[in-house]
Amino acid sequence: MDLRTLLRNKVEKNSDLKKTPDELRKLEDEHFQNHMKHLTKKPPDENKGIPRFYNKLPKEDEPLRQKLREESRSNLLKRRSQNLLDNNELRELWMILDQNQSYPDEQLITYADYQKVCSLVSPKVKPYFTSIVFAKLQQGDSQGRVSIMSLFNYVMRKVWLQQTRIGLSLYDSTGQGYLTEIDLENYITELLPTLPQLEGLEKSFYSFYVCTAVRKFLFFLDGVRAGRVRILDILACSFLDDLLELRDEELSKELQEQNWFSAPSALRIYGHYLNLDRDHNGMLNKTELAGYGSGTLTQPFLDRVFQTLLTYSGEMDYKTYLDLVLALENRAEPQALAFLFRILDINNQGYLDAFTLNYFFRAIQDQMRAHGAEAVSFEDVKDELFDMVRPKNPERITLNDLVACGQGDTFVSILIEFHRFWAYENREAVTAEPSQD
Repeated sequence: MDLRTLLRNKVEKNSDLKKTPDELRKLEDEHFQNHMKHLTKKPPDENKGIPRFYNKLPKEDEPLRQKLREESRSNLLKRRSQNLLDNNELRELWMILDQNQSYPDEQLITYADYQKVCSLVSPKVKPYFTSIVFAKLQQGDSQGRVSIMSLFNYVMRKVWLQQTRIGLSLYDSTGQGYLTEIDLENYITELLPTLPQLEGLEKSFYSFYVCTAVRKFLFFLDGVRAGRVRILDILACSFLDDLLELRDEELSKELQEQNWFSAPSALRIYGHYLNLDRDHNGMLNKTELAGYGSGTLTQPFLDRVFQTLLTYSGEMDYKTYLDLVLALENRAEPQALAFLFRILDINNQGYLDAFTLNYFFRAIQDQMRAHGAEAVSFEDVKDELFDMVRPKNPERITLNDLVACGQGDTFVSILIEFHRFWAYENREAVTAEPSQD
C-alpha cells in the first residue's frame, strides 16, 4: 500500500473525531492546566494576577475619590496616634526601669534585668525593648550595661518622632510622604500660636515670617528643586528642633540670634531687605543688591545672580533673596556650595576652569586698584585655588571636588567678595600681629 493510500485512510478514520473550535480551545485549556499542576504542584488561583503596586491619585474632578482617600488616611493616622505612649504610660515605664535597675547608684541595667523589664512593660512598650536597641545604647561599658536614662530618653525620642511624623502627615495633601511649599506654609502658620517666643510679632508680619521659615526647609532639603520636601528628611534634620525650641519662654537672646526661626533673626533679615529696597517697590534690582553685606560683592557675580536665579523684569523678590542669603551665610554647606557653583559656572559645563576663575577674579583686581593697592597676579591666585581644592582633574574643578576639599567656602569667597578676599590675602599679617595686653 502506497503512502497516498495510507494518508487517505488516516484522514477518513479521524473524520469522525473532528472537533469544533470551542472544543479545541477547551482541550487546549485542559492540557495547559495539567501542565501547570505538574509544574507548580498546586492549581493556579484564577482570581490572582500581578499585584497592584501603583494607585493613581484622585483628579480634581473626582471629589468622591478625594474624600475617600482623605478619610482613609485620617483613619490610618488616628490608629497610629492611638498606639503612641501617653504621659501616664511613660511615667509608668520610668517607675519600672527605676525599680529594676541592676546598679541603683549608677543607674545601670544589665541585659538580664533588661529582659525582665521587657516582660513587665505593656504591649505598646515592648517594640521599643529589643536586643538591638540594648546593643546600640551601650556606651562601651566593660560589663555590657546600659544606662536606664539612655533607655528612657531613647523611648521618649522615638515617641516624639512618631508623634511629629503623624502631625506632619496631616498636612501632606497628596499622602505621598512629602510636604509642598504650601503644605509647609500651612503647618508653620498653625504652629505660630503655640510658640511663645513669637508672641511679639505683628500679624501683618506673619506672612513674611512664614516665608522666611519655609525657605530654609526648601533650600537645604529640596536638593533637586522639586518644590517639595520628604517628611523623613524633616524629621532627620535639626530644623524642626530649632523651630520648636521657640516654645521655651526662657530662651536666651544669644540662642535666639543664632536661630534662623527666631523673631529677632526673621526681623533682621527682613529689615536688611527693606533697607536695600531704596525705591520701595518690594523688589531688589542689581544696584540695590550690590549693597548686601559689606557691599563688596563683585559685579560679575551680581550679573550671574540675576542671570541664574528667578527674577521678575530684572528684579528679585523676597523668596529669591532668602535663597541667596541662606547660600551666602552658609557657604560651607554642600547645598550652599551647589547653589553658588551654579552661579559661578558661566558656561554651564559642570566644572570651573582657569578661564572661569579669571572671569570673576578680574573684578577683585579692579577693586584692589580702586583702593590704591597693587593687584595680585591671577596666576598666583589660580595656583593657590587649585592647590586648595586639589581636584581629580588638575585643570577642572567640579562641585564634588569643592565639597570634598573642605574649603569650598574660602574658595568661593575669594572669587565673589572683595573684603573676604582681602581678609584671606592678609591672614598671615593679622596672625603675626603681637597680642596687646
